[in-house]
Amino acid sequence: MNVVDIIRKKRDGGALSREETEFWVSGMVQGSIPDYQVSALLMALFLRGMSDEEAATLTDVMAHSGSMFTPSDLGGYTVDKHSTGGVGDKTTLVLIPLLAAAGLKVGKLSGRALGHTGGTIDKLESIPGFHTDLDRTRFLELVRRTGLALADHTADMVPADRILYELRDVTATVDSLPLIVASIMSKKIAGGAQAIVIDVKTGSGAFLPRIEDSRRLARALVSIGTKLGRKMSAVITDMSQPLGRTVGNALEVREAIETLQGRGPEDLATLCCELGAELLVFSGRSPDRGAAVATLRALLADGMALARFHDLVENQGGDVRVLETPGLLPQAEHSVSISARSAGTVCRLDALSIGRAANALGAGRTKKDDAIDPAVGVEIVRKIGEAVERGGLLAILQVNDEKNLAEAKRLVESAYEIDESGAPCSPPPLIVERILAGNRVQ
Repeated sequence: MNVVDIIRKKRDGGALSREETEFWVSGMVQGSIPDYQVSALLMALFLRGMSDEEAATLTDVMAHSGSMFTPSDLGGYTVDKHSTGGVGDKTTLVLIPLLAAAGLKVGKLSGRALGHTGGTIDKLESIPGFHTDLDRTRFLELVRRTGLALADHTADMVPADRILYELRDVTATVDSLPLIVASIMSKKIAGGAQAIVIDVKTGSGAFLPRIEDSRRLARALVSIGTKLGRKMSAVITDMSQPLGRTVGNALEVREAIETLQGRGPEDLATLCCELGAELLVFSGRSPDRGAAVATLRALLADGMALARFHDLVENQGGDVRVLETPGLLPQAEHSVSISARSAGTVCRLDALSIGRAANALGAGRTKKDDAIDPAVGVEIVRKIGEAVERGGLLAILQVNDEKNLAEAKRLVESAYEIDESGAPCSPPPLIVERILAGNRVQ
Protein backbone atom coordinates (compact mmCIF):
# COMPACT_ATOMS: atom_id res chain seq x y z
CA MET A 1 0.00 0.00 0.00
CA ASN A 2 1.26 3.48 -0.89
CA VAL A 3 0.33 6.76 0.83
CA VAL A 4 0.52 8.64 -2.49
CA ASP A 5 -2.23 6.37 -3.86
CA ILE A 6 -4.32 7.07 -0.76
CA ILE A 7 -3.88 10.83 -1.17
CA ARG A 8 -4.78 10.57 -4.87
CA LYS A 9 -7.86 8.45 -4.12
CA LYS A 10 -9.21 10.97 -1.62
CA ARG A 11 -8.24 13.91 -3.83
CA ASP A 12 -10.37 12.39 -6.59
CA GLY A 13 -13.37 11.92 -4.28
CA GLY A 14 -12.99 8.25 -3.36
CA ALA A 15 -13.90 6.76 0.01
CA LEU A 16 -11.01 5.36 2.05
CA SER A 17 -11.28 1.79 3.33
CA ARG A 18 -10.47 0.74 6.88
CA GLU A 19 -7.22 -0.83 5.69
CA GLU A 20 -6.15 2.41 4.00
CA THR A 21 -7.07 4.46 7.08
CA GLU A 22 -5.15 2.11 9.37
CA PHE A 23 -2.16 2.31 7.04
CA TRP A 24 -1.83 6.08 6.95
CA VAL A 25 -2.67 6.66 10.63
CA SER A 26 -0.18 4.00 11.73
CA GLY A 27 2.50 5.39 9.41
CA MET A 28 1.90 8.91 10.71
CA VAL A 29 2.21 7.84 14.37
CA GLN A 30 5.30 5.72 13.70
CA GLY A 31 6.91 8.49 11.66
CA SER A 32 7.22 6.56 8.41
CA ILE A 33 4.79 8.93 6.66
CA PRO A 34 6.13 12.52 6.75
CA ASP A 35 4.14 15.56 7.80
CA TYR A 36 3.94 16.95 4.28
CA GLN A 37 2.11 13.88 3.02
CA VAL A 38 -0.25 13.84 6.00
CA SER A 39 -0.89 17.55 5.35
CA ALA A 40 -1.75 16.81 1.71
CA LEU A 41 -4.17 14.11 2.84
CA LEU A 42 -5.75 16.47 5.38
CA MET A 43 -6.42 19.00 2.65
CA ALA A 44 -7.96 16.29 0.46
CA LEU A 45 -10.17 15.19 3.38
CA PHE A 46 -11.11 18.82 4.04
CA LEU A 47 -12.06 19.55 0.42
CA ARG A 48 -13.69 16.23 -0.46
CA GLY A 49 -15.31 15.50 2.90
CA MET A 50 -15.90 12.10 4.48
CA SER A 51 -18.87 9.79 4.69
CA ASP A 52 -20.19 8.85 8.14
CA GLU A 53 -18.61 5.44 7.67
CA GLU A 54 -15.21 6.95 6.86
CA ALA A 55 -15.44 9.32 9.83
CA ALA A 56 -16.41 6.48 12.19
CA THR A 57 -13.51 4.39 10.91
CA LEU A 58 -11.03 7.24 11.33
CA THR A 59 -12.32 7.86 14.86
CA ASP A 60 -11.93 4.22 15.82
CA VAL A 61 -8.46 3.92 14.29
CA MET A 62 -7.31 7.10 16.03
CA ALA A 63 -8.68 5.83 19.36
CA HIS A 64 -6.66 2.64 18.96
CA SER A 65 -3.45 4.48 18.01
CA GLY A 66 -2.22 4.40 21.63
CA SER A 67 -3.15 3.02 25.03
CA MET A 68 -6.83 2.73 25.96
CA PHE A 69 -9.09 2.18 28.96
CA THR A 70 -11.92 -0.36 28.97
CA PRO A 71 -15.02 -0.55 31.21
CA SER A 72 -13.43 -3.53 33.00
CA ASP A 73 -10.35 -1.39 33.71
CA LEU A 74 -12.57 1.23 35.33
CA GLY A 75 -14.67 -1.24 37.29
CA GLY A 76 -18.28 -0.28 36.61
CA TYR A 77 -20.68 1.50 34.28
CA THR A 78 -18.44 4.14 32.75
CA VAL A 79 -19.70 7.50 31.53
CA ASP A 80 -18.16 10.67 30.17
CA LYS A 81 -19.13 14.19 29.27
CA HIS A 82 -17.58 16.58 26.77
CA SER A 83 -18.19 20.27 26.28
CA THR A 84 -17.31 22.13 23.10
CA GLY A 85 -16.11 25.00 25.29
CA GLY A 86 -17.62 28.13 26.73
CA VAL A 87 -17.21 31.08 29.07
CA GLY A 88 -17.63 30.34 32.76
CA ASP A 89 -18.26 26.68 31.97
CA LYS A 90 -17.23 24.95 35.18
CA THR A 91 -19.79 22.16 34.63
CA THR A 92 -17.28 19.29 34.88
CA LEU A 93 -16.26 20.34 38.39
CA VAL A 94 -19.83 19.82 39.59
CA LEU A 95 -20.97 17.06 37.26
CA ILE A 96 -18.31 14.38 37.77
CA PRO A 97 -18.68 14.21 41.58
CA LEU A 98 -22.44 14.29 41.07
CA LEU A 99 -22.27 11.29 38.73
CA ALA A 100 -19.94 9.43 41.08
CA ALA A 101 -22.39 10.06 43.94
CA ALA A 102 -25.07 8.46 41.74
CA GLY A 103 -22.96 5.29 41.47
CA LEU A 104 -21.42 5.77 38.03
CA LYS A 105 -17.72 5.54 37.16
CA VAL A 106 -16.10 8.66 35.72
CA GLY A 107 -12.51 8.52 34.52
CA LYS A 108 -12.24 12.00 33.08
CA LEU A 109 -9.44 13.08 30.76
CA SER A 110 -9.54 16.86 30.32
CA GLY A 111 -7.62 19.68 28.71
CA ARG A 112 -6.34 23.16 29.34
CA ALA A 113 -7.61 26.57 28.32
CA LEU A 114 -6.92 27.91 24.86
CA GLY A 115 -8.49 31.05 23.44
CA HIS A 116 -11.45 32.54 25.31
CA THR A 117 -12.71 29.19 26.67
CA GLY A 118 -11.59 27.83 30.02
CA GLY A 119 -9.88 24.49 30.71
CA THR A 120 -10.90 22.10 33.50
CA ILE A 121 -7.30 21.17 34.29
CA ASP A 122 -6.32 24.81 34.85
CA LYS A 123 -9.31 25.35 37.10
CA LEU A 124 -8.61 22.37 39.35
CA GLU A 125 -4.90 23.18 39.51
CA SER A 126 -5.80 26.50 41.12
CA ILE A 127 -6.53 24.42 44.25
CA PRO A 128 -3.22 24.38 46.18
CA GLY A 129 -1.49 21.02 45.74
CA PHE A 130 -3.98 19.55 43.27
CA HIS A 131 -2.23 17.59 40.52
CA THR A 132 -3.52 15.93 37.39
CA ASP A 133 -0.39 14.09 36.25
CA LEU A 134 -1.68 10.67 37.34
CA ASP A 135 -0.04 7.56 35.94
CA ARG A 136 -2.26 4.85 34.50
CA THR A 137 -2.17 2.63 37.61
CA ARG A 138 -3.10 5.45 40.01
CA PHE A 139 -5.80 6.79 37.70
CA LEU A 140 -7.53 3.42 37.37
CA GLU A 141 -7.18 2.66 41.07
CA LEU A 142 -8.93 5.92 41.99
CA VAL A 143 -11.79 5.36 39.54
CA ARG A 144 -12.36 1.78 40.72
CA ARG A 145 -12.21 2.71 44.41
CA THR A 146 -13.87 6.14 44.56
CA GLY A 147 -15.79 6.38 41.29
CA LEU A 148 -13.86 9.30 39.83
CA ALA A 149 -10.53 10.72 38.84
CA LEU A 150 -9.54 13.57 36.56
CA ALA A 151 -6.26 13.72 34.69
CA ASP A 152 -4.52 15.51 31.86
CA HIS A 153 -4.32 13.67 28.56
CA THR A 154 -1.16 11.56 28.44
CA ALA A 155 1.12 11.33 25.42
CA ASP A 156 0.49 7.60 25.00
CA MET A 157 -3.29 8.04 24.58
CA VAL A 158 -4.56 8.88 21.08
CA PRO A 159 -1.18 10.08 19.77
CA ALA A 160 -2.76 10.30 16.30
CA ASP A 161 -5.01 13.12 17.49
CA ARG A 162 -2.12 15.12 18.90
CA ILE A 163 -0.25 14.95 15.57
CA LEU A 164 -3.33 15.71 13.48
CA TYR A 165 -4.40 18.60 15.72
CA GLU A 166 -1.04 20.31 15.30
CA LEU A 167 -1.05 19.80 11.53
CA ARG A 168 -4.66 20.95 11.13
CA ASP A 169 -3.77 24.14 12.96
CA VAL A 170 -1.10 25.06 10.38
CA THR A 171 -2.82 23.77 7.22
CA ALA A 172 -6.16 25.62 7.44
CA THR A 173 -8.08 22.37 7.96
CA VAL A 174 -9.29 22.95 11.53
CA ASP A 175 -12.87 23.60 10.37
CA SER A 176 -13.46 20.16 8.83
CA LEU A 177 -16.51 18.70 10.60
CA PRO A 178 -15.46 15.03 10.23
CA LEU A 179 -11.99 15.83 11.56
CA ILE A 180 -13.46 17.77 14.50
CA VAL A 181 -15.72 14.83 15.33
CA ALA A 182 -12.89 12.30 15.02
CA SER A 183 -10.71 14.41 17.33
CA ILE A 184 -13.39 14.67 20.03
CA MET A 185 -14.75 11.14 19.85
CA SER A 186 -11.43 9.30 19.54
CA LYS A 187 -10.46 10.56 23.01
CA LYS A 188 -13.83 9.58 24.43
CA ILE A 189 -13.60 6.08 22.93
CA ALA A 190 -10.04 5.65 24.23
CA GLY A 191 -11.23 6.74 27.68
CA GLY A 192 -13.49 3.69 27.96
CA ALA A 193 -16.87 5.40 28.31
CA GLN A 194 -19.96 3.29 27.60
CA ALA A 195 -22.29 6.32 27.56
CA ILE A 196 -21.37 9.85 26.55
CA VAL A 197 -23.22 13.16 26.71
CA ILE A 198 -21.92 16.06 24.63
CA ASP A 199 -22.64 19.64 25.70
CA VAL A 200 -22.59 21.53 22.41
CA LYS A 201 -22.52 25.27 23.10
CA THR A 202 -24.20 27.78 20.82
CA GLY A 203 -24.13 31.58 20.93
CA SER A 204 -21.47 34.28 20.93
CA GLY A 205 -19.15 32.60 23.44
CA ALA A 206 -19.22 29.20 21.73
CA PHE A 207 -16.77 27.53 19.38
CA LEU A 208 -19.66 27.45 16.88
CA PRO A 209 -21.79 30.57 17.48
CA ARG A 210 -24.55 29.73 14.94
CA ILE A 211 -27.25 27.25 15.93
CA GLU A 212 -27.14 25.63 12.47
CA ASP A 213 -23.45 24.77 12.92
CA SER A 214 -23.96 23.62 16.51
CA ARG A 215 -26.76 21.34 15.36
CA ARG A 216 -24.64 19.84 12.58
CA LEU A 217 -21.81 19.10 15.01
CA ALA A 218 -24.17 17.61 17.60
CA ARG A 219 -25.75 15.29 15.05
CA ALA A 220 -22.37 14.19 13.71
CA LEU A 221 -21.00 13.43 17.19
CA VAL A 222 -24.06 11.38 18.13
CA SER A 223 -24.00 9.52 14.82
CA ILE A 224 -20.32 8.56 15.03
CA GLY A 225 -20.48 7.59 18.70
CA THR A 226 -23.54 5.44 18.07
CA LYS A 227 -21.84 3.70 15.12
CA LEU A 228 -18.99 2.81 17.47
CA GLY A 229 -21.31 1.20 19.99
CA ARG A 230 -21.69 3.98 22.57
CA LYS A 231 -24.92 5.32 24.00
CA MET A 232 -24.95 8.93 22.91
CA SER A 233 -26.82 12.16 23.31
CA ALA A 234 -25.96 15.77 22.59
CA VAL A 235 -27.49 18.69 24.44
CA ILE A 236 -27.23 22.05 22.67
CA THR A 237 -26.98 24.72 25.37
CA ASP A 238 -26.88 28.49 25.38
CA MET A 239 -23.57 30.35 25.49
CA SER A 240 -24.78 33.80 24.48
CA GLN A 241 -24.06 34.87 28.07
CA PRO A 242 -21.58 33.26 30.49
CA LEU A 243 -22.61 30.25 32.55
CA GLY A 244 -22.90 31.07 36.24
CA ARG A 245 -21.46 34.31 37.59
CA THR A 246 -17.70 33.82 37.51
CA VAL A 247 -15.08 33.57 34.75
CA GLY A 248 -11.56 32.70 35.84
CA ASN A 249 -9.93 29.63 37.32
CA ALA A 250 -10.02 30.00 41.13
CA LEU A 251 -13.23 32.03 40.86
CA GLU A 252 -14.92 29.16 39.02
CA VAL A 253 -13.67 26.58 41.53
CA ARG A 254 -15.23 28.64 44.30
CA GLU A 255 -18.53 28.80 42.42
CA ALA A 256 -18.46 25.06 41.72
CA ILE A 257 -17.98 24.38 45.44
CA GLU A 258 -20.90 26.69 46.25
CA THR A 259 -23.04 24.76 43.76
CA LEU A 260 -22.07 21.45 45.38
CA GLN A 261 -23.06 23.02 48.70
CA GLY A 262 -26.50 23.79 47.27
CA ARG A 263 -26.08 27.56 47.04
CA GLY A 264 -24.60 28.15 43.60
CA PRO A 265 -26.19 29.82 40.57
CA GLU A 266 -29.31 28.10 39.32
CA ASP A 267 -28.27 27.91 35.67
CA LEU A 268 -25.13 25.93 36.57
CA ALA A 269 -27.01 23.51 38.84
CA THR A 270 -29.72 23.03 36.22
CA LEU A 271 -27.26 22.32 33.43
CA CYS A 272 -25.32 19.79 35.50
CA CYS A 273 -28.49 17.92 36.43
CA GLU A 274 -29.80 17.96 32.86
CA LEU A 275 -26.54 16.62 31.43
CA GLY A 276 -26.18 14.03 34.17
CA ALA A 277 -29.76 12.87 33.69
CA GLU A 278 -28.91 11.71 30.16
CA LEU A 279 -26.24 9.40 31.57
CA LEU A 280 -28.36 8.07 34.45
CA VAL A 281 -31.05 7.05 31.97
CA PHE A 282 -28.48 5.39 29.69
CA SER A 283 -27.06 3.44 32.64
CA GLY A 284 -30.50 2.15 33.66
CA ARG A 285 -30.28 3.79 37.09
CA SER A 286 -33.28 6.02 36.32
CA PRO A 287 -36.38 5.15 34.30
CA ASP A 288 -36.67 8.57 32.66
CA ARG A 289 -35.10 12.02 32.56
CA GLY A 290 -37.46 13.53 35.12
CA ALA A 291 -36.63 10.89 37.72
CA ALA A 292 -32.93 11.25 36.94
CA VAL A 293 -32.99 15.03 37.44
CA ALA A 294 -34.77 14.54 40.78
CA THR A 295 -32.12 12.03 41.87
CA LEU A 296 -29.28 14.40 41.00
CA ARG A 297 -30.98 17.37 42.67
CA ALA A 298 -31.25 15.27 45.85
CA LEU A 299 -27.55 14.40 45.70
CA LEU A 300 -26.71 18.11 45.51
CA ALA A 301 -29.02 18.88 48.41
CA ASP A 302 -27.85 16.13 50.80
CA GLY A 303 -24.12 16.73 50.41
CA MET A 304 -23.27 13.43 48.72
CA ALA A 305 -21.89 15.12 45.59
CA LEU A 306 -19.85 17.51 47.75
CA ALA A 307 -18.38 14.49 49.58
CA ARG A 308 -17.26 13.00 46.26
CA PHE A 309 -15.60 16.30 45.32
CA HIS A 310 -13.81 16.24 48.68
CA ASP A 311 -12.53 12.75 47.77
CA LEU A 312 -11.36 13.99 44.35
CA VAL A 313 -9.40 16.89 45.84
CA GLU A 314 -7.90 14.82 48.65
CA ASN A 315 -6.92 11.87 46.45
CA GLN A 316 -5.18 14.13 43.94
CA GLY A 317 -3.14 16.04 46.51
CA GLY A 318 -5.28 19.16 46.84
CA ASP A 319 -5.91 21.15 49.99
CA VAL A 320 -9.43 20.08 51.06
CA ARG A 321 -9.67 23.09 53.37
CA VAL A 322 -10.71 25.17 50.36
CA LEU A 323 -14.16 23.54 50.58
CA GLU A 324 -14.78 25.37 53.85
CA THR A 325 -12.34 28.27 53.45
CA PRO A 326 -12.40 29.52 49.84
CA GLY A 327 -9.98 32.28 50.83
CA LEU A 328 -7.26 29.63 50.57
CA LEU A 329 -7.71 29.70 46.81
CA PRO A 330 -5.52 32.19 44.91
CA GLN A 331 -6.73 35.75 45.44
CA ALA A 332 -6.18 38.76 43.17
CA GLU A 333 -4.55 41.88 44.61
CA HIS A 334 -7.09 44.36 43.23
CA SER A 335 -10.80 44.52 42.50
CA VAL A 336 -12.14 46.94 39.89
CA SER A 337 -15.87 47.66 39.63
CA ILE A 338 -17.79 48.08 36.39
CA SER A 339 -20.87 50.24 36.91
CA ALA A 340 -23.97 50.86 34.83
CA ARG A 341 -24.15 54.17 32.98
CA SER A 342 -27.95 54.10 32.99
CA ALA A 343 -30.79 52.43 34.86
CA GLY A 344 -32.86 49.68 33.27
CA THR A 345 -32.85 45.96 32.53
CA VAL A 346 -29.87 44.02 31.22
CA CYS A 347 -30.96 42.76 27.79
CA ARG A 348 -27.58 41.57 26.49
CA LEU A 349 -24.44 40.16 28.10
CA ASP A 350 -22.00 39.05 25.42
CA ALA A 351 -20.16 35.92 26.52
CA LEU A 352 -17.31 36.34 24.04
CA SER A 353 -16.44 39.82 25.33
CA ILE A 354 -16.43 38.58 28.93
CA GLY A 355 -14.20 35.65 27.98
CA ARG A 356 -11.79 37.95 26.19
CA ALA A 357 -11.72 40.29 29.17
CA ALA A 358 -10.79 37.43 31.50
CA ASN A 359 -8.05 36.43 29.07
CA ALA A 360 -6.73 39.99 28.94
CA LEU A 361 -6.38 39.89 32.72
CA GLY A 362 -4.35 36.66 32.49
CA ALA A 363 -6.98 33.95 33.13
CA GLY A 364 -6.41 32.21 29.79
CA ARG A 365 -3.83 31.68 27.10
CA THR A 366 -3.50 32.36 23.40
CA LYS A 367 -0.68 29.83 22.90
CA LYS A 368 -0.37 26.41 24.51
CA ASP A 369 2.78 27.35 26.45
CA ASP A 370 1.42 30.62 27.89
CA ALA A 371 1.30 30.88 31.69
CA ILE A 372 -2.02 31.71 33.34
CA ASP A 373 -2.85 33.55 36.55
CA PRO A 374 -5.32 31.40 38.55
CA ALA A 375 -6.53 34.31 40.70
CA VAL A 376 -7.81 36.76 38.09
CA GLY A 377 -11.05 36.97 36.16
CA VAL A 378 -14.50 38.51 36.04
CA GLU A 379 -17.31 38.27 38.59
CA ILE A 380 -20.69 38.94 37.00
CA VAL A 381 -23.14 40.77 39.25
CA ARG A 382 -25.97 41.36 36.75
CA LYS A 383 -27.13 38.99 34.01
CA ILE A 384 -29.79 39.16 31.31
CA GLY A 385 -33.23 39.98 32.68
CA GLU A 386 -31.96 41.60 35.87
CA ALA A 387 -32.56 45.24 36.81
CA VAL A 388 -29.80 47.71 37.58
CA GLU A 389 -29.75 51.30 38.83
CA ARG A 390 -27.63 54.05 37.29
CA GLY A 391 -24.19 53.63 38.86
CA GLY A 392 -25.15 50.17 40.06
CA LEU A 393 -22.67 47.31 39.94
CA LEU A 394 -22.59 45.19 36.76
CA ALA A 395 -19.36 43.23 37.22
CA ILE A 396 -16.13 43.11 39.22
CA LEU A 397 -12.70 42.54 37.69
CA GLN A 398 -10.20 40.60 39.78
CA VAL A 399 -6.80 41.98 38.79
CA ASN A 400 -3.11 41.36 39.46
CA ASP A 401 -1.26 42.76 36.44
CA GLU A 402 -2.81 46.08 35.35
CA LYS A 403 -1.13 46.06 31.94
CA ASN A 404 -4.33 45.09 30.10
CA LEU A 405 -6.80 46.48 32.63
CA ALA A 406 -8.10 49.24 30.32
CA GLU A 407 -8.80 46.69 27.58
CA ALA A 408 -10.54 44.34 30.01
CA LYS A 409 -12.74 47.19 31.28
CA ARG A 410 -13.63 48.17 27.74
CA LEU A 411 -14.58 44.60 26.85
CA VAL A 412 -16.80 44.13 29.90
CA GLU A 413 -18.51 47.48 29.40
CA SER A 414 -19.16 46.63 25.75
CA ALA A 415 -20.57 43.22 26.73
CA TYR A 416 -23.55 44.85 28.47
CA GLU A 417 -26.59 46.38 26.86
CA ILE A 418 -29.25 47.92 29.10
CA ASP A 419 -32.84 48.57 28.09
CA GLU A 420 -33.60 51.91 29.75
CA SER A 421 -37.36 51.47 29.35
CA GLY A 422 -37.30 48.93 32.17
CA ALA A 423 -39.33 46.49 30.10
CA PRO A 424 -38.92 42.82 31.05
CA CYS A 425 -36.20 40.98 29.17
CA SER A 426 -36.11 37.21 29.36
CA PRO A 427 -32.80 35.35 29.32
CA PRO A 428 -32.37 32.88 26.45
CA PRO A 429 -33.38 29.28 27.22
CA LEU A 430 -30.51 27.33 28.76
CA ILE A 431 -31.37 24.06 26.98
CA VAL A 432 -31.89 24.72 23.28
CA GLU A 433 -32.27 21.19 21.91
CA ARG A 434 -31.50 17.53 22.61
CA ILE A 435 -30.29 15.20 19.87
CA LEU A 436 -30.39 11.43 20.33
CA ALA A 437 -29.38 8.49 18.17
CA GLY A 438 -31.07 8.40 14.79
CA ASN A 439 -31.19 12.22 14.70
CA ARG A 440 -34.15 12.21 17.06
CA VAL A 441 -34.66 15.73 18.41
CA GLN A 442 -36.27 16.62 21.74
